[in-house]
This record gives sequence, C-alpha cells and structure tokens, in this order.
Amino acid sequence: MKAKTRVADDIIKGLNEVIEYQHGKRKLRRRHVKIAPLPEYEAREIKSIREKLNLSQNIFALTLGVSIKTIEAWEAGLSKPIGPARRMLELIEQDKTFMEKYHIIEC
Repeated sequence: MKAKTRVADDIIKGLNEVIEYQHGKRKLRRRHVKIAPLPEYEAREIKSIREKLNLSQNIFALTLGVSIKTIEAWEAGLSKPIGPARRMLELIEQDKTFMEKYHIIEC
C-alpha cells in the first residue's frame, strides 16, 4: 500500500508543479547538450580496430553483442554497423583499454 501512496503523491506533486509553471511561479530547468555525431566506419577500419585489440572475429562479435556473421559482413563491406555498434566502435577506437576497463573482456 505504501508504494501506491508514494506513486499517488508523486503524481500530485507533478501536477502541482505544472499548475505553478502555468501561473509563472515555477521555471523549467533546461539543459542543453551537444551530441557528437555517430562516426561512419569502413570495412578496413573495423578490421583494423579488431586487429589492434588482437581479437578474433568470434571474440570481437561476442564483445559487441553481435553475431560473427555480422562482423564478417562489416569487414567484407557487405553491411555497416548501425547506431549503438558505431558508438561502441568509436569508444573502443578512442580508448584501447575500454573493453578491459569496463570488464567486457579480461586478459
């Protein structure tokens, strides 16, 4: 019963904040962020990243959470990584210790 009361209290609090905002008694907090564009990766770049980490295609696929067929297709230029994989490749490329630092792989 306490959880339901807490949820109801949060809803009422939120509605009261909306009313205060509409009457000019509350300002909205805004935060502006700039998001770096996703980099594009060519087949040779993906293979180079993997080789610099000294990982097989199979292990590289496991670390990225994709299939080995996906890695093969990327490295053959048959397909390209999408959103999250591109960001992950960027992080790995920027910091060669990224995978170990965040316990994705252990050597």
